[in-house]
Amino acid sequence: MTKEEIVKIAAEAALEYYKREQERQSKVKRDRRLRNTKLLLRNYRRFKIHCADNVRVLEELKDPNSFEYLDMDEMAIESIIKNKERTAAMVQYIDRMIEIYRILSERSKKPEDLRRFNTIYYLYIADDEKTVDELSDCHNIDRRSVYRDLNRGCEALSSLIFGVDGIRLIS
Repeated sequence: MTKEEIVKIAAEAALEYYKREQERQSKVKRDRRLRNTKLLLRNYRRFKIHCADNVRVLEELKDPNSFEYLDMDEMAIESIIKNKERTAAMVQYIDRMIEIYRILSERSKKPEDLRRFNTIYYLYIADDEKTVDELSDCHNIDRRSVYRDLNRGCEALSSLIFGVDGIRLIS
């Protein structure tokens, strides 16, 4: 074998390794976004409760004479204020994306799309939450189908929340 042939083989091997690594990184990134979507949904009701009291707490935190927070470091107060504002912004954003997902699901010609939205809605959003068993009975489907609907619905919602980065592009 000549040097040129060895270099060519090594370059092709390096390029192939690089492509595989890029695909792996892309999958990890996508999986992380899907995981984050599920995490946001599982904590959605807590975030809503957190935000419900935000206005009063933010006014107290911003009032320099508030006796409740006089002993706190100013940096700690600023950190709490920023956290509460970020949480409120995130909840508003999630609310908008859920509303868009609802509209898309209702307009879809596929009944499973609306069922997937309802699965997410009743498991994580609605005040009158339902269990997997209740959803299974309600839609006359197996429990595994509820979990499949949940996963597919979260994938669709993830693409709305994270945009094009939330989907896997096939090349």
